[in-house]
Amino acid sequence: MKNIAAFALLSLALFSCKKETATITKVDPKTGKTITVEVPADSIKKVEANPAIKDSLGVFKQTFKLKKGETYPLTTYQRDVRTMTDPSGKTISGTSDSTDEMNFTVNDVKGNIYDITINLISKRSSQNSQGKTIAVDTKAEAPKEDQLKMVWNINKALVGNKLQMKMDDHGKVISITGFEPIYKKIAGVVAKIVKDKTQETGVVESLKQTFNEKVLKEQFEKNLSVMPKKGVKIGEKWTLTESADDAGKVKVTSNYQLKSVGNGIAEISVTGGIPKKTEKQKQGEVTHSLSSELSQDGVIKFDQNTGWITHQNISVKTTQVETIANAKESQSMKSVSNSTVMVNPSAK
Repeated sequence: MKNIAAFALLSLALFSCKKETATITKVDPKTGKTITVEVPADSIKKVEANPAIKDSLGVFKQTFKLKKGETYPLTTYQRDVRTMTDPSGKTISGTSDSTDEMNFTVNDVKGNIYDITINLISKRSSQNSQGKTIAVDTKAEAPKEDQLKMVWNINKALVGNKLQMKMDDHGKVISITGFEPIYKKIAGVVAKIVKDKTQETGVVESLKQTFNEKVLKEQFEKNLSVMPKKGVKIGEKWTLTESADDAGKVKVTSNYQLKSVGNGIAEISVTGGIPKKTEKQKQGEVTHSLSSELSQDGVIKFDQNTGWITHQNISVKTTQVETIANAKESQSMKSVSNSTVMVNPSAK
């Protein structure tokens, strides 16, 4: 009787310790094949009945299902570590960081069109070289140096403002408005700092080149919507190519793969870059050559329920070698930049 009771207690203990599990579909990193794995059920984020990223016969498509009154983050962060090596082998390195914090509040949803307010929250940039660090942060006090103080004042005039955006449920940005009042505000700040009218106009025009509807449209569509419109299967790959220079001669290739969908997250890997390219010019006995290449590797995650980007972490390495040579000797200067490009860095 005691043995039966002991067995019953042991069975109860084993049963109570057994955790419930759920399954997710992903790509096996060793074989590249699609597999199904078990994970603890309590680690699975609840997926709604009709999520934004869903499959039909194994083909996943990305849409957006944002909620009226909800706010969605989009903070971008980039860190660059650059090392330069001169012909003697001496190296100089420097680090720069930049953070742009904003969020998107859904005001209304009409049919498949979202009416969204873009809130410009803060900007921060810093540089570190040879043990000295300088920073401009709109959440901190103004720097003492005049040049940095001007940048801080312009950034301070930029943040705290709002833009109005209309976007459809497939991530196409229809319009972004509200730039003119911001330009006017910044022009007023610059006028108090810069006494030369030509320089004042130049500062404002320079801002307009990087902060306008066209630039932001391209940036948001690139960040928010990555999956092809036709949809993709787990393990399927696709490629996007874009120009890396104004002339369109240099192309950056991004190779994407849908790695997994589960736990409320769609995960996409990114590889690719710019293949090594060497240009040579000869003047008499002297040959000048310049070689460059870029590689990238990382991951992007999207919320399965809303379709919104939750996290991105991509490493980018750029290598450039400049060589001057003649029949007797050769000298090279090498520059290597290791960058980290993140979206919503606090999320994982």
